[in-house]
Amino acid sequence: MPHTTPALVLASSSRSRRTLLDRLQIPYECCSPDIDETPREAETPHQLVHRLALSKANAVAERFNDHLIIGSDQVAVFEGDILGKPHTSERAEHNLNRFSGQRVTFLTGLALLDTRHQSHRVHVEPFEVVFRQLSREEISVYVAKEQPLDSAGSFRMEGLGIALFERLEGHDPNALVGLPLIALCNMLRQAGLDPLGSNLLQGD
Repeated sequence: MPHTTPALVLASSSRSRRTLLDRLQIPYECCSPDIDETPREAETPHQLVHRLALSKANAVAERFNDHLIIGSDQVAVFEGDILGKPHTSERAEHNLNRFSGQRVTFLTGLALLDTRHQSHRVHVEPFEVVFRQLSREEISVYVAKEQPLDSAGSFRMEGLGIALFERLEGHDPNALVGLPLIALCNMLRQAGLDPLGSNLLQGD
């Protein structure tokens, strides 16, 4: 019986995550999950992104019975606060003013749900950003130009946001964009989908 490569689904509507996943050159489908991302009482940032990443994958699982489903979620953690998407320019500017000259930790939860076997793997990738001393004018110009309203941390590292930083510290800079590709490749290989596998040459 010939080996069948499992089909892949990205449980996200994020353009940034799609761009990252495109780099692996594996065919996949996108499906946007509908979940409540509100933190639970006493939930730690690590627990939150772990839960939400898996919840996003599970939210679309009924539609894909023989697939590998990727879920991911990210938060910024600063001075004990869990910071998600700012949603408004005012909140984005407020966050970046707080971050000026400071170190901020980002946690990205990554889940791979295998609906063939009803199994899953979850990984939480930490990454730290040290911001430059930023003037209020620089922050206003940045937010006006890039409008990072749907990005945890109020910036887009893959765009103009790179100008905000003094340095980046972590294993996989892709995690800061929203999808830790090194960890994802390891998960995919364990699930039987090797990005460098010869069976993908023909899109099998």
